[in-house]
Amino acid sequence: MPNLPTPFDHRMSVHSTDEEFLAAALPFLGEALDASGDPPPAAVTSPHNLGLLRDALGGDAQRVVLIDHTDWYTGSAANAVAQGAGYLAAHAGPGGRIHLLMEPVWNGRAGRSPREAAEWIRYEALANLLFAPLATTALCVYDTRTAGAAIVEAARRAHPGTGVYEEPVRLAAELDAVPLAPPPPDAELLGYLGAEAVQLRVRGRGLAPADAELFATAVEEAARAVGQRSGTALLWGQGAHCVCELRAERPVDDPLAGFVPPDATDLEPGQGLWYARQVCAYVDVRDDRDGSTVRLQYA
Repeated sequence: MPNLPTPFDHRMSVHSTDEEFLAAALPFLGEALDASGDPPPAAVTSPHNLGLLRDALGGDAQRVVLIDHTDWYTGSAANAVAQGAGYLAAHAGPGGRIHLLMEPVWNGRAGRSPREAAEWIRYEALANLLFAPLATTALCVYDTRTAGAAIVEAARRAHPGTGVYEEPVRLAAELDAVPLAPPPPDAELLGYLGAEAVQLRVRGRGLAPADAELFATAVEEAARAVGQRSGTALLWGQGAHCVCELRAERPVDDPLAGFVPPDATDLEPGQGLWYARQVCAYVDVRDDRDGSTVRLQYA
């Protein structure tokens, strides 16, 4: 897929001090405030940085939407896609015109493990495809005091204009080249993937009733979406760490599978992998010549 110009302007800034943060953030927000007819820009960042912005902007702070990033980045990378799509639908101008300053919670969930960090790099890469038709301008700010050098260097590959930008599908494929750990020897074979049946099995493994209902529906939806091969689903884990692995008859063959927001904004059954990605902490898809392995992990 060629790197064609798109309306989506996806920028990156790296800082290691409060002064460097303001040196990047203030001109960016000023660019939005000076644009005639644009909606108010939003800054989604840490409470500390929000305080810096309020002080530095003075009276202009009232013209900027300031959002604590713990209210925005509340779950998985797919949840962040849904949050962004919903915000754009509600607040962006014609064609998606709006300025967004974004900072994930790198010292929280997003940075708690190399695997979690990789999911967020995937999100940054796929954003170039998901939001390509929109005239949105996003500045992703990375604080080396919380994100760390390895995350920053990986993120550069997901942002155009950094000199090391990788085409999103290629970068996603590189992340998917990391093999999944094999299922444990005592994994349970599931003969039927109806939500009620799966719910009983995961409740037996200690998953709370409300969580069991969500996870079981996600399994059923994903199985229907990918064409689950009969008699090949496996279940293992305890409590919130239950894992279900599906085996599909055909390759999924789409790096955006489950990331493209549906027309309906409410989370509903019938949305396949989108539903699964919104419910589960991880949905791993690995294609091969005989089909695809789809692994869902609740938390």
